[in-house]
Amino acid sequence: MKAGTRTVRLELTEPLRISRSTMSAREAVWLSIEHEGLTGHGEAVSSVYYGLDAKTLERLLATAGADLARHSGPEYALESVRVGELSGGSTPPAVRAAVEAALFDLVGKRTGSPVHRLLGAAKAPVTATARTIGITPPAHAAAEAGRLAAAGFEVIKVKAGSPDPEDDIERVRVVRRAAPRARLLLDPNGAWTRARAEALLPRFADLGVHAVEQPLAPGDPEALAALAERSPLPVIADEDAVGLEDVRRLAGRVHGVNVKLAKCGGLHAALRIAESVAGSGTGLMLGCLTASSLGLAPAVHLADRAHWADLDGHLLLAYDPWTGIGGEDGFVRAGDRPGLGVEPREARRADMA
Repeated sequence: MKAGTRTVRLELTEPLRISRSTMSAREAVWLSIEHEGLTGHGEAVSSVYYGLDAKTLERLLATAGADLARHSGPEYALESVRVGELSGGSTPPAVRAAVEAALFDLVGKRTGSPVHRLLGAAKAPVTATARTIGITPPAHAAAEAGRLAAAGFEVIKVKAGSPDPEDDIERVRVVRRAAPRARLLLDPNGAWTRARAEALLPRFADLGVHAVEQPLAPGDPEALAALAERSPLPVIADEDAVGLEDVRRLAGRVHGVNVKLAKCGGLHAALRIAESVAGSGTGLMLGCLTASSLGLAPAVHLADRAHWADLDGHLLLAYDPWTGIGGEDGFVRAGDRPGLGVEPREARRADMA
């Protein structure tokens, strides 16, 4: 097997402001693994929150790619990743997820099977995805919500955590008015104290919010579980639910956990998390970072396991260099093409093969 990387810049259509930062672009590193005339692709994106810049990702993916050379084929390499043997097991989750995705893509192409079938699902998942509206003036939020509702989106996620909570209340109010039939998710990204959350959650419940993600600052899962016990809204853990052990501590104590492949380490890790919460009363949410369709595709193949799907990262881009999972009508689709089922857009196909 032979591996290579390429780094690109993904520009957003407009800056996305959340409680802790504003982002207008993100670096993506593409990993390509070639074997016997076929190529599998995976993507890792930079993240200030997780301490990964493009240079670090390039170096780690190059190391992981070199490590694959000791395997006789991608099937054996994929098993090595599954059991945690990649580069001694110390590789960051986002890098493991990208390597695993490229291997799944390659194995699927070699066997003529889409990734969801390799994972045991008979049908290609099709699921409604949330679409995010950032911390933005109410008039803009209302216009965006109206546009999304007209396009077919059934779920809208509204970012919260403004210094003045009344700004958040007003943003949700106008979004609800503009998209009266949409399910609304609220995401303060850990911006609230326990006292503020207890004061605000009933008001958001009155506005018809369906659930809230990580209302409290991460680092105190006991406080999050205690809040969930009394909350008038379902509480979904995100930053407090990084990996399997975090989720096990919260299973049955919060209403949901947000699983991002770049956060937990890939498809196999996400499946272990799904198994750990099954029957506990804690639902699975599949989330994402802002990434291309290549970066989103692995999670889409898992979407039939999720109670909530927030797989809109590619929809925030001014230009998505890959295509194949849809989403523009509010639904992402895995499809039945071999592997991840994505391909580079025609204009740049020669550069990405």
